Amino acid sequence: MQHQTIHCRRSRGFTLIEVLSVLGIASILSSIAYPSFQGSLQKARRTDALVALTQVQISQERWFVNHRGYATLAQLRLPATTSAGHYALEVVAADDSRYEVMARASGAQARDSECRHLKLVVDGAMTTRASGTDDSVANPPAANRRCWGL
Repeated sequence: MQHQTIHCRRSRGFTLIEVLSVLGIASILSSIAYPSFQGSLQKARRTDALVALTQVQISQERWFVNHRGYATLAQLRLPATTSAGHYALEVVAADDSRYEVMARASGAQARDSECRHLKLVVDGAMTTRASGTDDSVANPPAANRRCWGL
């Protein structure tokens, strides 16, 4: 008679050290990826303002043809917020030769510090696009190009 040896294998789970190591690695990776994701999200939301400012520009030119001057948002029958609600819009100046429109970030988009405010100025044939952290819209040219996607 032969003796048969039976080996019992114990099923083994993860140790606490292994679980903590995986959690540590995951948290490091997410801390690296999250800011990049937020930056991409803010850039995508910025297009909400760019589209709205373009709509204001088109409406202003249409108004000018009929009235020989520029108008407020109310006169243009345009909303004071962008379609997705990430920016508040305001015509800060309008007369018979020029207008200025400001888009101010609101809600979660207000964390887009470098491009929080976008300003479009049309003075005759001259169009100026500015951006900044506040109403002074004093970003340097490189930052301004990033904010406007130029």
